[in-house]
Amino acid sequence: MCYLFESFKGWKSYCEEKQVSLPESVIEYEVEQKNAESETIKAGLLNAYQVMKDAVKTGLTEEMTSRSGMINNGAKKVFNHPLSVLSPEFQKLIARALAAKEVNSCMGRVVAAPTAGASGILPGTLVTLQEIHGFEDHEIVDGLLVGAGIALIIEEKASLAGAVGGCQAETGSAAAMAAGAMVYCLGGSTDQVFNAVAITIQCMLGLVCDPVAGLVEVPCVVRNASAASIAFSSSQIAIADVDSVIPVDECVDAMGEIGASMESRYKETAMGGLAATLTGQNISKKVLIQDIEILPDEELPE
Repeated sequence: MCYLFESFKGWKSYCEEKQVSLPESVIEYEVEQKNAESETIKAGLLNAYQVMKDAVKTGLTEEMTSRSGMINNGAKKVFNHPLSVLSPEFQKLIARALAAKEVNSCMGRVVAAPTAGASGILPGTLVTLQEIHGFEDHEIVDGLLVGAGIALIIEEKASLAGAVGGCQAETGSAAAMAAGAMVYCLGGSTDQVFNAVAITIQCMLGLVCDPVAGLVEVPCVVRNASAASIAFSSSQIAIADVDSVIPVDECVDAMGEIGASMESRYKETAMGGLAATLTGQNISKKVLIQDIEILPDEELPE
């Protein structure tokens, strides 16, 4: 029987008892759940990673303007700007996270990881990590497997859906997946991987889901970029063996508690936060008017 991903503590104990790695335990789970071969699972993830890389490339090379007008080639502007605030690598990270998410907002092809609203975070972080450290694709796939295990536990103990737990459940979970995946790829221990997850969640707790006009564009796209940067900072902290203090399972429990107590207007309903601002409401009215098809009056009989 495979491990069913109920807690991080249980995941670690299972791997130690069975003497398997974190990604190997996820492969076992996928094989048993889907009645598939391990190589088939890995091939599927390799394909998913290629889609992620394609989304990054598309967002940085093709026209990315959404119908609402709120998305207007922001990724390319960041990528091509002559001034790097921190470093060229950080600039690329932000641009890539924006790029993949803009592809989603413009109805392109992305990987929901774990959701479409957070689809820029894993591509932005993993493509940048691979470029910096020269990892092979199969090494990144191991990281994706670790990220999948992280998501399974968050889903079990809290939620991955903005409509249930706010944006902390979407971009927060994606950033936690990315942080854990990166630490694993960098050779971190299981404790360091889980510390990266815990630190990331601590940084993302309480983030509301307030999409302007109900569209997954503003503030969703820029939150993908900020979440990618948080994933990198959490990875740097964890790989240095800094303890999260609050165990990862308790951090996820806190995420679930906050999500449960969050008012519905802050959970993807576009009734609170930025969506409820004066500008947000004006954009909403404008978008709705654009989407209404005015039909001619039917001719009435004389």
